[in-house]
Amino acid sequence: MKLFLCFSFIICTFLSSCNAQVEKKAEEPKEIKIAKPLPLTFSLKNYLTPSQDLLNRTQEIFNTLDEKSIVAQLLMPAVGKHGQKKEKIDSCINERIIGGILMLNGTKTKFTNWISEFEQKNKTIGSLPFLYSADAEPSLVNRKIIGTKQAKKALEIKSIDEAKNSAILISEELLSIGINYNFAPVVDLAKNSVVGYRGFGAKKENLIPWSNAFIQETQKKNIIATAKHFPGHGLVSGDTHKSLQVINGKLKELSTYPEIIKDGVLSIMVAHIAVKNNSKYSTNGLPATTSKRIVTDLLIDSLGFKGLIVTDAMNMGGVTQVKSASVKAIEAGCDIILMPVDVRESHQEILKKYQNDANFKAKVDRSAKKIIRMKICLGLIKAS
Repeated sequence: MKLFLCFSFIICTFLSSCNAQVEKKAEEPKEIKIAKPLPLTFSLKNYLTPSQDLLNRTQEIFNTLDEKSIVAQLLMPAVGKHGQKKEKIDSCINERIIGGILMLNGTKTKFTNWISEFEQKNKTIGSLPFLYSADAEPSLVNRKIIGTKQAKKALEIKSIDEAKNSAILISEELLSIGINYNFAPVVDLAKNSVVGYRGFGAKKENLIPWSNAFIQETQKKNIIATAKHFPGHGLVSGDTHKSLQVINGKLKELSTYPEIIKDGVLSIMVAHIAVKNNSKYSTNGLPATTSKRIVTDLLIDSLGFKGLIVTDAMNMGGVTQVKSASVKAIEAGCDIILMPVDVRESHQEILKKYQNDANFKAKVDRSAKKIIRMKICLGLIKAS
């Protein structure tokens, strides 16, 4: 009997121990697997929208650049028949003094091959990808880029649907080449002989909605659209390619911009046009591209534009008489210096002032970050 009781005690003790271990195991928390965060993605729709993630990524990329590369982001020379020779552009890439290129007058095949070569160079030397631009307006694209599909000229377009279709056709051609920045549409009132045939007409009831349609369809295709030529070239009689032109008094074409800005155009090109006899916005004989009153006070502060501000070509007669024009354009508030007469000289001049003037440095940094942000939104730079 004693043996039986002893044996029973041992069995009970064993079972109790087992139950305790089971209960202990049941109480132990299960391992929680934390899912990895999804990679960030951005598009052109995000550019004008506040985003801490996008801000952080922009700053992260900016912090990897030295002073030379920061200044380079603001310079966009041209390559092609009326631009620099390819060998000159190759040299600028190797020297890390440019951040984009205008593809100016050439064939579709040639530009496609060149862009592929340029980007391979950037990868090899560790530079940021470029913004590649074109004057692909409906009235100019087939002359500027030979071999592209035929587009209906701006003044031949008769409806908002035709404006949309024009933007889609042109954008698909640009994407096939590797171009991500279109200096179109022209939103000037169509009277000036130089720009008149390049816009959608002199009637605002057509000009604004058709321009907006072109802009929206372009940007849906992941290409930056550009409204030009601010603050208005259509009512100016002369040609800024040849000499400085003047708006005398009221800025009559300014009313075309608020709605276009409100609807989200991502870029505006400033013209080499002086303003006089205007108490608020006179430029004191300088072209608008180098006037703080026009670029910062009017376009940025008054109209609230937050996209990229690009100069018209800096080798045009309307600005070449201005000393240190590239520096003055940046001081005015421009982000991209298009076709500087001498890109090396402009880079050196901007860099020198960048290193010795805190206010100027802040302007350059701001512009460089705007450009980097755009490159992220285009998908040229990884979002995370």
